[in-house]
Amino acid sequence: MQIRNIAIIAHVDHGKTTLVDKILHSTNVFRANQETGELIMDNNDLEKERGITILSKNVSVEYNGVKINVIDTPGHADFGGEVERVLKMADGVILLVDAFEGPMPQTRFVLQKALQLNLKPIVVINKVDKANCRPDEVHDAVFELFFNLDATEEQLNFPTYYGSGKNGWFNDSLTPREDILPLLDGILKHVPQPKIAEGSLQLQITSLDYSTFLGRIAVGKVTRGTIVENQPISLVQVDGSIKKSRVRELYIFESLGKKRVTEVYPGDICAVVGLEDFGIGDTIADFENPEALPVISVDEPTMNMMFSINNSPFFGKDGKFVTSRHLRDRLIKETEKNLALRVVDTDSADSFLVYGRGILHLGVLVETMRREGYELTVGQPQVILKNIDGKKCEPYETLVVDVPQEFASKVIDLVTRRKGEMLIMETKGEMQHLEFEIPSRGLIGLRTQMLTNTAGEAVMAHRFNDYKPWKGPIPGRNNGVLVAKEAGTTTGYSLDKLQDRGSFFVDPGEEVYRGMIIGENNKPGDLVVNPNEGKKLTNMRASGSDAATNIAPKILMTLEECMEYIQQDECIEVTPNHIRMRKTILDEEERKKFQKMLKAEEVN
Repeated sequence: MQIRNIAIIAHVDHGKTTLVDKILHSTNVFRANQETGELIMDNNDLEKERGITILSKNVSVEYNGVKINVIDTPGHADFGGEVERVLKMADGVILLVDAFEGPMPQTRFVLQKALQLNLKPIVVINKVDKANCRPDEVHDAVFELFFNLDATEEQLNFPTYYGSGKNGWFNDSLTPREDILPLLDGILKHVPQPKIAEGSLQLQITSLDYSTFLGRIAVGKVTRGTIVENQPISLVQVDGSIKKSRVRELYIFESLGKKRVTEVYPGDICAVVGLEDFGIGDTIADFENPEALPVISVDEPTMNMMFSINNSPFFGKDGKFVTSRHLRDRLIKETEKNLALRVVDTDSADSFLVYGRGILHLGVLVETMRREGYELTVGQPQVILKNIDGKKCEPYETLVVDVPQEFASKVIDLVTRRKGEMLIMETKGEMQHLEFEIPSRGLIGLRTQMLTNTAGEAVMAHRFNDYKPWKGPIPGRNNGVLVAKEAGTTTGYSLDKLQDRGSFFVDPGEEVYRGMIIGENNKPGDLVVNPNEGKKLTNMRASGSDAATNIAPKILMTLEECMEYIQQDECIEVTPNHIRMRKTILDEEERKKFQKMLKAEEVN
């Protein structure tokens, strides 16, 4: 049977998962009366809630007697590690571009990876049903992007399709129609068959699957040779060591599931059961003469965060896994499948430094662990600094902001205060398109401020660019915080009296402990307050003194917002049911001593 392996790549929200839905429906994977819902591939809870793809997944469909393996990839730069590894399985890519937004930072990043691997591109300009869309201009911009990324003559000669994933049509011209068959015909015509080299078995493991019955499953594309059930093989690991093993069961992908087979031919993507202690990037090779494939290269992480056990007074009330051993095992397990993540032990046995691609990347890991029943404390995200030619250097990112014209000046002011430099300013319809170069440090905490100042209208995207010399200090949070003086239960009486001091992150009747951050001060500098004071009961009554207290509802913050909000001497306590911010040193006197010591060190 003929095979085509294709990955769908694009910037976030340009319609990758919706396109996979349409391909599944067009190839009659489902019965005519079957309820399927939308975004079929986003099957993990976090993906459904956030409406984004986090893990890449593959499905297989059959069209005109040809098997098409389709790989859906994430669009956020933070999950770039997912894209880098799965592109190894593809022979061609569908590059989706929004007909209004055009190529965005992540479009450039994923396209560059695909062109370096010599994959055959098909460009699809999606969302042409949008008001004020500009498909012809976008087509020119895509061509320019290919040219800037040093595409070969053959790659520059890419076929283009237009359409609307939401309305379920794609065509090689702007004429609407009923289906997406021209695009499927285009895949058969333009994507090459997998190249099959002569020689013994080679299969590189590009992703992992897990089943409670079968254990860990290796997934990858058979590059050459055939793999057979019960075949003895050699597993060549990334460090060059070789282990002998045996294939227990083989599966190929069929529709949304897997089908057990006895033999898989070169060019097809399959799942192998029965191997032990393998990692992503290892090669399954011939038993007698093992030859390894080149290791998958993944870009370096740009941020790190301290993960430690929960040592607050409330530890162990919520979670099942609270010890440092639990935490360490879980983080090490995550690095097996999350290539862009690294874990480093610190001097303390209870803390680990975790390196990742950005706040969203680390935030999704913390959120996943929290749902699995872990309790942990995470510190402020820090960017990774390097010393290049004797100079202190930090990561810089390209930041793209699309915003209505009346807010453009506010955006420029916000970014320049955080040491960003404007590169491009142009008008797209009613929107202003701004591009900046900004240190990664400046992006921490920027999103929340940006959305507040633009009434939620700004669309932000950023992507790692390069390491450049250190830009100097960047102003952090302007206001201080309100810190609880002692443990207890907050009272409405007390919070009402404190309302003129700031806004609160807690409601009356919540348990707090000493050193916990319960609100934001109206002024710079931290303030220690007592939110637990009860009303003194006397038999004296005055009219109006017992009027119901009017307390503003508490401010709810997501995990990512907390990560952007905290400062260096603060951390976040994460448990399955609560996210609380606190001072790293809970005792007020100890904190003051520590601050004095730091100041003395700076003077010396």
